[in-house]
Amino acid sequence: MTISLQYTNITVNDVDESIAFYRDALGLDVRNDVSSGGHRWVTLGSEEQPELGIVLSDPHAGRSQADGDTLQELVTKGALGPIVFRSDDVDAAFEAIRASGAEVLQEPIDQPWGPRDCAFRDPSGNMVRLSQAA
Repeated sequence: MTISLQYTNITVNDVDESIAFYRDALGLDVRNDVSSGGHRWVTLGSEEQPELGIVLSDPHAGRSQADGDTLQELVTKGALGPIVFRSDDVDAAFEAIRASGAEVLQEPIDQPWGPRDCAFRDPSGNMVRLSQAA
């Protein structure tokens, strides 16, 4: 038996604004864009991990009003866990993302536990980290 991650979800306030960040700044490809009931689920991915889909959706997509409202508050606060991407050149990726206007939280540094990494906020306030193996 094998188990692998197929999809992961990132809750965002504005799907279009977030597509621009994840596609243009991070270089992910848009694979699918589904609308239903006034909401959208946009799947992105990379050639390096073709089996993994990253799904962007708004806080109310597929949720009750109360759950969506609660999630909206957490997204707005930037209180959800970080999204961590791996890069083979974190310094070059950092410069490309910074040039997009993303809010920088941490410039690239060598961490005592091994990787070189940096951090940004996406347009919705989610923390996005980039990591490069030592």
